[in-house]
Amino acid sequence: MEEKNLESMEENKDMLAEEHVSEEETPKKPRRRLDRKQTFMLITIPIVFLFFLFNTLPLLQGVMYSFTNFRGYGDFDWVGLRNYADLFTDVRAGKSYLFTFRLALVATIVTNVLSLALALGLNGKIKFKSTLRGFYFVPNVLGALVVGYIFSYIFTYIVPAFSKLLGGEGVSMLASSKWAWVAIMIVCAWQAIAMNTIIYISGLQTVPEDVYEAGAIDGATGWSSFKHLTFPLILPFFSINLVLCMKNFLMVFDQIVAMTSGGPAQSTESISYLIYKNGMSGGQFGFQSANAVLFFVVIVVISVMQMSFTNKREEQL
Repeated sequence: MEEKNLESMEENKDMLAEEHVSEEETPKKPRRRLDRKQTFMLITIPIVFLFFLFNTLPLLQGVMYSFTNFRGYGDFDWVGLRNYADLFTDVRAGKSYLFTFRLALVATIVTNVLSLALALGLNGKIKFKSTLRGFYFVPNVLGALVVGYIFSYIFTYIVPAFSKLLGGEGVSMLASSKWAWVAIMIVCAWQAIAMNTIIYISGLQTVPEDVYEAGAIDGATGWSSFKHLTFPLILPFFSINLVLCMKNFLMVFDQIVAMTSGGPAQSTESISYLIYKNGMSGGQFGFQSANAVLFFVVIVVISVMQMSFTNKREEQL
């Protein structure tokens, strides 16, 4: 009897131990998962709050003010869609849109052509490749406002001095309403080439060597190799650079502030600079808020059109 009691007691202990282990092990996993989810949510909440406070809320306020005659201070009245209707008849706004589109289009073409050429050269078998890549990336590290002031000095004093030595008039490009936009385009492109070159280099490094070897067997060398092999394979990277360039150049602001302040004769007044100048100090806060909303829609539409066009090209290739 004692042996049976001992055996039954041992069996009960084993059963209790198994139940205890199972009770300890099974609920721990869901609790850990729940704790991790809660932790992630707690981390996300302040970030979402800050994003809403400093990004979404000002955007909503700007949309609201676009339907008013708010001057940036004091009381205001609701005017409905009058600000948006006035934008299409405002000569100054029209000139700023034409200047901005022309600058963005030319700068985008120049930047992508030069950065792609640099990327092809830096991706080749050359000495000091890493050093040259770092050297060409320096313009992207510098602030746009600082670069603008440096080039303003160059275009105002150094370039005219060389022009005089060569028998020219020695007049600064920034003082000419005809050529000032070219100087701004040069500065914008010079600084944007750095990042675009790095993106193109990343794309070129994804192209396998087997593709070029197979192309060489078929007689594809030089320009034909780039046209039929390299460019189709880096087309996604070209799409990224195209959209980023157009968006950034449409929003040009720092270079205008540092180099021309919209002059001469408002010939280099970009949309962003016009919104800032007349909205903050010109008593047109409501009107320029409508301009900002319209400009936002224009940038989104252009970006979507670019992406849809390049995506179709990728599918065809």
